[in-house]
Amino acid sequence: MTRPTKSTAIQGTEAGPSLLYLLKRTELVVRARLEELVKPAGITALQYTALTVLERHDGISAAQLARDSFVTAQSTADMVRALEARDLIRREPNPGNRREKVILLTATGRRLLADYAEPARRLEQRMVQDLTPQEVTHFRNALKSAHRTLS
Repeated sequence: MTRPTKSTAIQGTEAGPSLLYLLKRTELVVRARLEELVKPAGITALQYTALTVLERHDGISAAQLARDSFVTAQSTADMVRALEARDLIRREPNPGNRREKVILLTATGRRLLADYAEPARRLEQRMVQDLTPQEVTHFRNALKSAHRTLS
């Protein structure tokens, strides 16, 4: 018996929604749950995502923040202004390019992320609660591989 190749694996024999549809549907429900989670902090899911990007890569440009947060440059400009007004981030001149500013988390921003780390972890855990630890690892690797292939 021959094994399906990687390129034909999605065809299968079972009719059902496309992987693209399933991925988008999952993204939308995750975003809705994340919105509910961070609403008490007075921020949006996109703002929370941007803060988590800065937590991992503090001191990046607005353009890089936009790319890493999956938003447009215009949306990032509005988001940066809102987060700066809340003292969650600050902008400083880039030491390597004085015409550019870098964005940094403030102590207030770090506290907010610390406050929401456990609730966010529980949301992620809830998302995969029906999977075994091995399936979670495979799921994570499959998502990384899909991203790498399309990037």
